[in-house]
Amino acid sequence: MRTIGLIGGLSWESTVIYYQIINQRVRERLGGSHSANSLIWSVDYTTVEDLIFADRWGEVSSLLVDAGRKLEESGADVLLICSNTFNRVADEVTRAANVPVLHIADAVGAEVRAREMRKVGLLGTRFTMEESFYRDRLAAHGLDVVVPEREQRELIHDVIFEELVRGVLKKSSRDAYARIIAELTTEGVEGVILGCTEIELLISEQDIGIPLFPSARLHAEAAASFALAPAAGSRGPS
Repeated sequence: MRTIGLIGGLSWESTVIYYQIINQRVRERLGGSHSANSLIWSVDYTTVEDLIFADRWGEVSSLLVDAGRKLEESGADVLLICSNTFNRVADEVTRAANVPVLHIADAVGAEVRAREMRKVGLLGTRFTMEESFYRDRLAAHGLDVVVPEREQRELIHDVIFEELVRGVLKKSSRDAYARIIAELTTEGVEGVILGCTEIELLISEQDIGIPLFPSARLHAEAAASFALAPAAGSRGPS
């Protein structure tokens, strides 16, 4: 079994999802009391949050590159940035790493295509919804990505940073997200990507009745699959 390196704390609430899902999938696959070989480097979220709002992405990149190196030095065979927004610096982390870096948008895009959908809505931080680093990655999977209107994007963004990353879950915010998703369906979207790992703490398919793609869960499942994939020349998981 390969060792998974998680760059977490982005925020820690969603990093919990990664740890839980990865270990659940390994136990389901291997049975018994098996769990994953994993390492977590959890950053102080306030530090990186202040940097992104000051548009100091170069410093964010340096911090996450350093985290990746420390995980690799500790034995990680694969790296994940446990966030959609912070995959903005995934290319820099990848260039500095000597092990694969699994991009969250690739995990999401693969699942959308596996379910034979093409037009999807995207919710996330303002960075994820409005900048190209994430939408272009999804487009490379052949997806047509639709984002909410500007006022709705602001609401989604504010709820993430003022509530969700602090562990605050409000019914009023869940209802607001559900209304936004309902409006996206009028534009012909077949499903909606929860492109912020904290959003899946707030809303589920039971709340809205349309297929959702929870990015943290899909990213974690991709990591578990990578960790358990047979090495070249072997007959099964090591």
